[in-house]
Amino acid sequence: MGWLERFEEPVADVAARSRAAHWARAAFSRITTPLLPDDYLHLANPLWSARELRGKVVSVTPETEDTATIRIRPGWGFSFDYEPGQYVGIGVLMEGRWTWRSYSLTSAPGVEHAAGDSSRGTISITVKAMPEGFLSSHLVNGLREGTVVRLAAPQGEFVLPDPLPPKILFATAGSGITPIISMLRMIGHRGQSTDIRVVHSTPTPADLLFAEELSELASAGVIDLHIQYTRSDGKVDPNRLAQLVPDWRERQTWACGPTGFLDAVHGMYAEADVASHLHIERFALERGAVGAQGGTVTFGRTGQSAEVDGATTLLEAGEQAGVLMPFGCRMGICQSCVVMLDKGCVRDLRSGVEHVEGERIQTCISAAAGDCTLDV
Repeated sequence: MGWLERFEEPVADVAARSRAAHWARAAFSRITTPLLPDDYLHLANPLWSARELRGKVVSVTPETEDTATIRIRPGWGFSFDYEPGQYVGIGVLMEGRWTWRSYSLTSAPGVEHAAGDSSRGTISITVKAMPEGFLSSHLVNGLREGTVVRLAAPQGEFVLPDPLPPKILFATAGSGITPIISMLRMIGHRGQSTDIRVVHSTPTPADLLFAEELSELASAGVIDLHIQYTRSDGKVDPNRLAQLVPDWRERQTWACGPTGFLDAVHGMYAEADVASHLHIERFALERGAVGAQGGTVTFGRTGQSAEVDGATTLLEAGEQAGVLMPFGCRMGICQSCVVMLDKGCVRDLRSGVEHVEGERIQTCISAAAGDCTLDV
């Protein structure tokens, strides 16, 4: 190893924007070894890190009985030029390990909604506590102001074009309104004008998210709003949607909600040969519909194994076993978690499709369908 490589060794894995910055970090690292400059930055301020995105929880505000909006102030390296409709990954330290999930951003870049200046330079997500959701329940009921979290950069293709289409339909159900409210906030902030029809279904008035804001947008003429309370008025099926929006075939449509709702809307558009008008965001694994086969998951490179049920993802199984697993969005979108299935069979939790040895699989949305071995 040459003198230059030895000099830079302490920061070989740390990204720098320029060669000069890299040398400066290396020089400082030689003084501070065995700690890196990043470690001292973290001591000064937990949001100062060149190695990972971090954020601090500013507030946790209840929206409904089981839903809360979490406002986060990101630290160094976070870009606020995200697009409304995208999602962000959030990692929370729980029982000694970082647990990750992805949630749609309900904030819009440059648009502030909290009172005062405290909301400036922040992002927000709105989370529903799910009975089977360990992290979502903690975020809604257990997360405290001041908690430092890890962040993954915003991403996703569920966004609006520029300029806006002349006719838009937002068809949502339940927490599927979350990416849409970000879009609507941006549209209102920019003073854009187009024909927007919003059809949102929710069980009862008490479950309605962003009720006051949606009402204000409707009163201002920004949107044409219909709220369907499913417990009293029934679900929005294709027939009902066609009644509510007679010109739906002419509209560019963004739909988000439970799997059954999205499957029905997709079938409606496909049958009418206008599927190209439909943009869908699927952000929840419908676990429990798959069964509970499970099995022993073996991680081939480490020799470690874990016994899991049919609802635990292979990614979660690896993390529980202490195996370093690649991951990204944790939603089956970004492909960062793809590994080779060496032996056995696994099942896609979204579609039920089974994959066998020799195939590359996404660990964040796949579960064991019997004993299996992964090339990890």
